[in-house]
Amino acid sequence: QVQLVESGGGSVQAGGSLRLSCVATGRTFKSSGVDWFRQAPGKDREFVAYINWSGGVTSYTDSVQGRFTISRDNAKNTVYLQMNSLKPEDTAVYYCRLDRAYWGQGTQVTVSS
Repeated sequence: QVQLVESGGGSVQAGGSLRLSCVATGRTFKSSGVDWFRQAPGKDREFVAYINWSGGVTSYTDSVQGRFTISRDNAKNTVYLQMNSLKPEDTAVYYCRLDRAYWGQGTQVTVSS
């Protein structure tokens, strides 16, 4: 059974940084792509960033390009999302998704102005 656990969320002021982690268990993590999504109150869940199995391919939604960095450590079955220069509009619950099929429970990020 696949389990994904996100952590690292919290409350920061605009301009601050957070690093989210997504740890996977129960499946061959090393061969799977991973996405980060987010969902703000009253809005649809939206794509944030993607990383392929090796870490050699990444992509970002335009609104976070240049501020967020996705990376992975396959030895630790973990994907990270480094978020810098945070803005109030980044406030949302952040979710990771493994292999386009499995979701974590989410971690809350709140950015105050």
